[in-house]
Amino acid sequence: MRYAVIMAGGAGRRLWPLSRMNRPKQLLPLLEGRSLLQMAIERLDGMFATENILVITNAEYADMVAEAVPSLPPENIIPEPDMRDTANAIALGVELLAARDENATMALFTADHVIRPQETFVETIGLACEVAEQNPDALVTFGIRPTWPHTGLGYIHCGEILRPDVFRVRGFKEKPDHPTARRYIETGEHFWNSGMFVWTLGAIRKALEQHLPDTMAKLAPIRQAAADGKDYIADLKHIYPTLQPISIDYAVMENADNVIMVELKCDWLDIGHWPALSDVCEQDAEGNVLIASDTVVMDSSRNVIVCDDDHLVAVVGMDDCIVIHSKDATLVCNKSDSQRLKDLVGEIESRYGAKFS
Repeated sequence: MRYAVIMAGGAGRRLWPLSRMNRPKQLLPLLEGRSLLQMAIERLDGMFATENILVITNAEYADMVAEAVPSLPPENIIPEPDMRDTANAIALGVELLAARDENATMALFTADHVIRPQETFVETIGLACEVAEQNPDALVTFGIRPTWPHTGLGYIHCGEILRPDVFRVRGFKEKPDHPTARRYIETGEHFWNSGMFVWTLGAIRKALEQHLPDTMAKLAPIRQAAADGKDYIADLKHIYPTLQPISIDYAVMENADNVIMVELKCDWLDIGHWPALSDVCEQDAEGNVLIASDTVVMDSSRNVIVCDDDHLVAVVGMDDCIVIHSKDATLVCNKSDSQRLKDLVGEIESRYGAKFS
């Protein structure tokens, strides 16, 4: 049986002030009234049965996720008691899936991106599942052919072509400097690392037991409790904070020797900061993105203006800026400074504590 697991645990401080510790970015209804999580689940329609879609999220967000996606069975929302990075989130998902179906194929997705067109996405996921099931010891990942020398992403170095759009992986490369990223693009052998995967449960469990034996040993009682139909949440609260925080790339993928990459020929747009909305949202004649009930914009272009309550936002004579209004905070900055929002939130917390976090 095929299962989809969506990781949706990040807070997303680069989308402050709308995204807060108690209101994560993946639940913000920014895109035609829909959230990134809702869109991630909608993308899976027709590929995975609803009862076979699981969401791993922060325990603090579990009720909000349940409210946002009421079609999901409550037991399919997996609450992480603590933030322990992607390797442990995946290990938890693996063990809970093993309690249901030890022969499962597991497709792992993130809730941070807009991916389109849908038809190409569906075809690629189908191909990846087929590759994983035909190579049950392999770990299958997705790569995106780079369009510019991005220094904020990891890269996948590919070798042998196994079939159209399917490659043997030579290795994973960390976020490069600009000259290195340019060389990667020039080789034609390097792809952006999407952070999405498909594998048989047997393959990923074997890899995790080899590279994260302590994590798997500690989570074994959780698998058994779930298999027995018992409540595992109380035990998970004690176990999870003891796990070593580590990403799946560091823990497993960079050390694995049987990795296959499927090229994802889609627009893959990370909505991790406010300027990214210009790539996915409708713009007015001057290139402004306006997500607000009431706005007046004069002699201004290429701005991102968002308001999430009944409040008029008026802008005059500003270009390439971000204006975000929430019920208790307003952000105004240049687009070029959007990557500094984590530092800004840190300064706000040093002055006001957690009031605006």
